Amino acid sequence: MQRRNLIKQAAVVFAVAALWAGSVAAQTILKFSHTDQPGGARQKAAELFAQKVEQYTQGRYKVQIFPAGQLANDPKSVEQMQLGGIDFAVTGTGTYATHIPSLNLTVLPFLVDSYQQGWKLYDESKWMQAQFAKGPEKGFRFLSTFEAGFRSMTTKDPLRTPADAKGKKLRSFPNEMMRWQLEEMGFSVQIMPLPEVYLAIQQGVVAGQENPIDTIHANKFYEVAPNVTLTQHVYSPIPLTISEKTWQKLSPADREAVTKAAKEAADWSR
Repeated sequence: MQRRNLIKQAAVVFAVAALWAGSVAAQTILKFSHTDQPGGARQKAAELFAQKVEQYTQGRYKVQIFPAGQLANDPKSVEQMQLGGIDFAVTGTGTYATHIPSLNLTVLPFLVDSYQQGWKLYDESKWMQAQFAKGPEKGFRFLSTFEAGFRSMTTKDPLRTPADAKGKKLRSFPNEMMRWQLEEMGFSVQIMPLPEVYLAIQQGVVAGQENPIDTIHANKFYEVAPNVTLTQHVYSPIPLTISEKTWQKLSPADREAVTKAAKEAADWSR
């Protein structure tokens, strides 16, 4: 009798272990890449997205976030998505313009005057939706648009007049429309990944940089380039995208869950 009880107990233990192992095995890890620091709003929106994905898929998917360019810089993260090496990325619209050139128009200076105008452009514009619809054939799909804000400048020395920009080395992200407008202002534009900018300013490689205020704060650029010039020259939200390879693996229900999570995280970021 005692032996039978032991066998029954062992069977129960093995059954529970098998169920636990099955549930663990059933959870798929999805990689989310961005280049901002963990203290910024981008990370917080990503964390909310990850939480909602796990909730809405009943734990079948878990999103693991890699901030500060741990997996790739912005251009490389898009390339990795195309290959299926990264599942999600959130980066400036101008970064996607390498693959969808018409999106360069979103980097035009002073295109919108307010957040409300910007939201209307990204959420309701038929033209913008048509550009986003080109994503899947390029290897990624637009899910929603996180807020980042308008771009302004921080420099070691103050910019009091337009003449102060002449020849000054200013870091920007790799986008020809952005380079053109900054060069027209007189800057010598230097392209480098976001995680390298702080040290570059500190060591005098560049005299400053331009980014949305939240990015400036999260990366503490004010410590090495304390003079802020609120130019707000470009509205610069950051669309969240998913690898098309990843999207095709999702069931219709999970696609709906991921899309819902993306929109809720975007709404929170605003």
